[in-house]
Amino acid sequence: MTPRGPRAWAVRCDDTGRTAMCRNIRRLHNFTPPATDTEVHDAAVQYVRKISGSTAPSAANREAFDRAVEAVSAATTELLESLVTSAPPRTREEEAARAKERAQRRFGTAAQN
Repeated sequence: MTPRGPRAWAVRCDDTGRTAMCRNIRRLHNFTPPATDTEVHDAAVQYVRKISGSTAPSAANREAFDRAVEAVSAATTELLESLVTSAPPRTREEEAARAKERAQRRFGTAAQN
């Protein structure tokens, strides 16, 4: 599923529905519930943006971007389905709490979403 339209490359960085350019690709393995297709796609978009050095493709490069995102999404899905672990699954809420705790230690205040 490749999004189309003017906001197709805007990646959702939080659960508010807001879109932005995320600084990091987030961990997707060993979550309950498992990573969604949207999360995998968003990580693929971030990866393609990073290695291409562009936040949005030009008309001339759109097809190449779309193909790259699809390939990275497929490889990521295959990887996530193949990985095994004995660690208990993580939750997104626990990860968000840890991130806020790290931000508080690092910056002295809780991170703003």
